[in-house]
Amino acid sequence: MTASSENLFSESNVAPIGIIAMESVKEIGAKIDSYLVDWAGKAGYETDTFLVESECPRFSSGDGKGLIKSTVRGKDLFIIVDVGNYNIKYNYFGMENAMSPDDHYQDLKRIIQAASGKAHRITVIMPNLYGGRQHRRSYRESLDCACALQELEAMGVSNIVTFDAHDPRVQNAVPLMGFDNVMPTYQVLKTMFNDIKDIDCSKDKFMIVSPDEGALNRNMYYASVLGVEMGMFYKRRDYSTIVNGRNPIVAHEYLGNSVEGKDVFVADDIISSGESMLDLAYNLKEKKAKRIFTYATYAIFTNGLEKFDKAYEDGYIDGVFGTNLTYRTPELLSRPWFHEVDVSKYIAYFIEAINHDVSISKIIDPHEKIQNLLKKYGMK
Repeated sequence: MTASSENLFSESNVAPIGIIAMESVKEIGAKIDSYLVDWAGKAGYETDTFLVESECPRFSSGDGKGLIKSTVRGKDLFIIVDVGNYNIKYNYFGMENAMSPDDHYQDLKRIIQAASGKAHRITVIMPNLYGGRQHRRSYRESLDCACALQELEAMGVSNIVTFDAHDPRVQNAVPLMGFDNVMPTYQVLKTMFNDIKDIDCSKDKFMIVSPDEGALNRNMYYASVLGVEMGMFYKRRDYSTIVNGRNPIVAHEYLGNSVEGKDVFVADDIISSGESMLDLAYNLKEKKAKRIFTYATYAIFTNGLEKFDKAYEDGYIDGVFGTNLTYRTPELLSRPWFHEVDVSKYIAYFIEAINHDVSISKIIDPHEKIQNLLKKYGMK
């Protein structure tokens, strides 16, 4: 137990904690609850669980409802949902239908409705922000994420906690609601140093490369805290055509210092098909990079794992890091090149901090913890 968790539980909280872990997050929800129960017990607050049982059953016609199975009156309620979990299925006219982000979002609203305004306060922890990839309008397009945030605010949600939003400026849609965009940088580095025993983050042996201009900020932070150089790619697109709603990428062009002989770390928010990440790896290997490690907060691999298997076997990719903030297939978890970053303890800290109305600035900016981590592994 850390000093921070002891101090938090010694302070008075705003209301008793209640956690509703939707069906999409049962695994990480149980981990978060175990941390909170342990910290509460060591601070003299004995409880078996903070979890509040709930479900969203569906009729065979597809209609659904939200059901909370115990009281939430007066609780500081935290609802956790993974809108990207496609592994949950339901019966629809005799067919098995996989839940889409739209289905998960509707179930979230059903649970908020089921609380009937009786909770003291509602915080939604939605790591993978619903509609977050549609963050700006081009031509005549919807703005799903902005509308969803406004809808949740109108339903009485006080705070939104998300992780590595595709574009955190979507919070401008709800300027009066709490919105925390969290970056699990410390957890990523901790996992990398633990799993890759011979990693050397000195300036002449390690380098950060941003996969595109949109990922500059997250990669600049890694480069800054590690004290290493950073390069970047930019995407040269064909603006004369539109394929699957976007202008296709013609080539990835590299800008920056030489990567020759260096281990390279590339961080992004999502690996979807993975084609862009593989293109970068091939490009970096042509420039004589030593090893290539990639990271995505949401490693979903929509086109399967076979191309990454081959890239690993051929020596183009040496490791892929991804969090447990969204659904990972058993096949992915079994791959030798995949390294899981556990963020459950981080979320537990967040719940504590919000529940006790204390500053979360040190949780959001883990610079000091990263420096201590570097000292632990003999890196300055």
